[in-house]
Amino acid sequence: MSGPFHVACVQTTTGLDIAANVEAAGQGVRDAVAAGADFVLLPETVNLMEIDAKARVEKITADDGDAGLSGFQALAKDLGVWLLAGSLVKLKDDGGAANRSFLIDAEGDVRAHYDKIHMFDVDLGDGEVHRESKAYEAGGEAVTADTPWGTLGMTVCYDLRFPQLYRALAKRGADFLSIPAAFTRPTGRAHWHVLMRARAIENGCFVFAPAQCGVHENGRKTYGHSLIINPWGEVLADGGEEKGFIIAEIDPAEVTAARKTIPALIHDRDFS
Repeated sequence: MSGPFHVACVQTTTGLDIAANVEAAGQGVRDAVAAGADFVLLPETVNLMEIDAKARVEKITADDGDAGLSGFQALAKDLGVWLLAGSLVKLKDDGGAANRSFLIDAEGDVRAHYDKIHMFDVDLGDGEVHRESKAYEAGGEAVTADTPWGTLGMTVCYDLRFPQLYRALAKRGADFLSIPAAFTRPTGRAHWHVLMRARAIENGCFVFAPAQCGVHENGRKTYGHSLIINPWGEVLADGGEEKGFIIAEIDPAEVTAARKTIPALIHDRDFS
């Protein structure tokens, strides 16, 4: 692992127009880099928040030639910064859609991608129903990727509620966990902070969680509160409820220190 570096999480209110969404997110990245960020992370579905299935399929494209992905790649190269396109709504080769996270290096190359595994199928009451499995095909592979500062474990939003995924990523060597999200307000108020802190504490990892916020064009309301959390579970930065970005200095040595103090990752035991 390297010495300290600066991480930023950009908070957006993504709408129905991909070009406008990419431009707005890109401005957030520029602002974060101007503030000293070395690694910038964007929220879940940062290119499109579209609940109409027909309209969504008509708007999205495959990775090759995708304006959103290529735009973020060009931006990373231009700014000389590592960038996590938190997730993009993507067309798969089989005609289905994926909720896919992309890690882009400072040369603009995609270093890794991850398809969200756990689908958000819930009835929250008061008429708020989500059936993500009708919109996306679930991924089936946990993903880690090397960065200049350590290893990143890639996840998306609802994955947060499945601690076994994070345990597997940490045991594979993850020092940092990315959890881009578009959390609802009811679930965010109830569980967002405590679950994010738990994932950091359980695994001795930094957590980087860029989030959607506000009221979207499709009527959805998201919680905001992008978070940067250290391996001891301390919140280093909280994005609140408005668009913008948060930034914090990250010392990778804190991962080693936390795991040395409480070496829970090597204390797992089989049981019946």
